[in-house]
Amino acid sequence: MSVRVAICEDSRSYAQALKTFLETDGDLEVVGIAARGEDLLGALTRLRPDLVTMDLELPGIDGVETIRRIMAVRPTPAIVISGHVGSDARTVAAALDAGALEAIRKSDLRLDERGTPQAGAVRRRLARLATSAVGSRRTSQRRDAGVPVIPRTATIIGIGASTGGPRALRTVLGALPGDFPLPVLVVQHMAPGFTAGLATWLDEVVDLPVRLASEAEPLGPGVLIAPDEAHLLVTAQGRIRLDTRTPGNPHRPSVDMLLRSLAEASGRQAIGVVLTGMGADGAAGVAALLEAGGTAVAERAGDATLWAMPAAAADAGAGVLDLDAIGPALAAASGRR
Repeated sequence: MSVRVAICEDSRSYAQALKTFLETDGDLEVVGIAARGEDLLGALTRLRPDLVTMDLELPGIDGVETIRRIMAVRPTPAIVISGHVGSDARTVAAALDAGALEAIRKSDLRLDERGTPQAGAVRRRLARLATSAVGSRRTSQRRDAGVPVIPRTATIIGIGASTGGPRALRTVLGALPGDFPLPVLVVQHMAPGFTAGLATWLDEVVDLPVRLASEAEPLGPGVLIAPDEAHLLVTAQGRIRLDTRTPGNPHRPSVDMLLRSLAEASGRQAIGVVLTGMGADGAAGVAALLEAGGTAVAERAGDATLWAMPAAAADAGAGVLDLDAIGPALAAASGRR
């Protein structure tokens, strides 16, 4: 049975090309095309899509507000397809916070090359994302690991996230005070071009200062986000190192690489946090961090957009907390409440 897709895109030619691209393998079926957010919202009940693709610049209500209303009236997995890049991509981050699962750059979708392995991989990923539960808390058949004990001797925090991460990051970082004294390093899996916008958007919506990490800068208070295509690491001298050469396997930046680095540099004084996402990035890093005496936390299943990454982290030994409890626990680790 094919996945039912609704396209919201005000360019008729682009929407038709996207329809042809998506339907190439027969696993995705475009059941409707809307040029306005209002039109899509009015057709949701009739179309019954399993997945929505969303442009952000639309006549009438914009894509962010459209996604927010979809999640309120008929929660449906939504994928942003946008031309916004760089710091301007903060609109993309806002859309992800509103409930979209992921964002794809229009320039990365070669709609005229439908038969390539890369094109097939995109369609398969969209089909998988269409099965994601959105808009409500989910239950898990797995037993959560124990609740972690967060030490008050921590000196550094590393956080990793993938699908659904911007919304989870806002929750966790938003619970930390503006004068939180520990450095917080973040790896968020995103398509290249969107990470700078994520940093800009987070800096606007949380009290802590947030920016992209820079090579060789000293650690200090605030949030540093791994830039596009660079592993975020910490040296023994307490400085940032950006590794653009080591393969991603499959991600660069990698949560595993960040947490392993914290294990080597800070050991028992490091805290690692694994939030929502597809795959298992972070599990090996959790194991290394725990072996070094550090602390590891995973987002609880009922809160995560996708629990694959936190589940793998829990299997590796991370304790589990509700999403709303992670930020306060980190604040308490520094003596702040």
